Amino acid sequence: MATQTQAAEGDAQAARASVPDVHLEAVRKVYGDVVAVDGIEVEVASGEFFTMLGPSGSGKTTTLRLIAGFEHQDAGRILLRGVEVSRLPPYARDVNTVFQDYALFPHMSVAENVGYGLRVKGVRRTQRRARVEGALETVRLQGFGNRRPSQLSGGQRQRVALARAIVNRPQVLLLDEPLGALDLKLREEMQIELKRIHRDLGMTFVYVTHDQDEALTMSDRIAVFNHGRIEQVAPPAELYEHPATEFVAGFVGVSNVLERVGRRFTVRPEKIRMLPEADPGTAGFESETGRIHDVVYVGMVTRYLVDLDGGGELTVVRQNLETSSQDALEERGRRVRLEWRPDHTFTIEPEREEMQG
Repeated sequence: MATQTQAAEGDAQAARASVPDVHLEAVRKVYGDVVAVDGIEVEVASGEFFTMLGPSGSGKTTTLRLIAGFEHQDAGRILLRGVEVSRLPPYARDVNTVFQDYALFPHMSVAENVGYGLRVKGVRRTQRRARVEGALETVRLQGFGNRRPSQLSGGQRQRVALARAIVNRPQVLLLDEPLGALDLKLREEMQIELKRIHRDLGMTFVYVTHDQDEALTMSDRIAVFNHGRIEQVAPPAELYEHPATEFVAGFVGVSNVLERVGRRFTVRPEKIRMLPEADPGTAGFESETGRIHDVVYVGMVTRYLVDLDGGGELTVVRQNLETSSQDALEERGRRVRLEWRPDHTFTIEPEREEMQG
């Protein structure tokens, strides 16, 4: 009997684990004539770092606000761990949101800011203090509890905002471009910290950004948004190496798009070898000849723009192992042969046109 009970409990746990933490079913949101979110279908697994990536106006932030309950969809369903929450207010959903502007109370200490939500919920003072200390330790701000937000750097204030969000132990943490106000060096440091915090907590993160490098650095999977729709959902490496559409190829990293014999395909600049035009090339490789019309030296690498004899243009990236800026710039005007492996090209669909509401 005990064995049967244990088996039943195991089956129940497996069933719960298979239910996504976030599930959007045909979700649509319209503002007047603008279709902000156009029938989105997506699932986010428990414990996943899931990023919604896209340019301004692509629908990613609206989608996050729909999950949070700050906006209500016009059609479709939103489920958290299998429970529909479409009409529930934000406070009734087991999610917390971290914003770009921190939204800290300036008159409160760091500890008071972090513990504010617990105090509102009536958590006892001793328990509240312990949880606040634990949250500050997670974001590596132990000992900062008595300071005011004005005494902190931008990165430290962002950590306080994170601590305030995770102290409530939500099922899902929503992050709306939280690093957008930081300078490049601090943003890169915080990307590593966010990934560490995610790994330590095992919490589900849904992250919004327009920064492709940020998305590729931190995410388990990425959904690329365009005109209110999702163009592709995939792990970072698959998204970069196998873009499904022309939009994804151009938005995620730099990509070359060529059309030959009715076929549109993409090849990444770093996959292309540049040889002297007289070089016969490598057997089995795809090859084009052309002339370098521009050279951009950017320190670690140089970008070469090559006009192809067969029409079109390719960007080629070379690492500057032994090349000076003068060496690179002197390549302008030179005729070259470009070659790449056939398995580094991928047929793509043309970019979709924007749909009007």
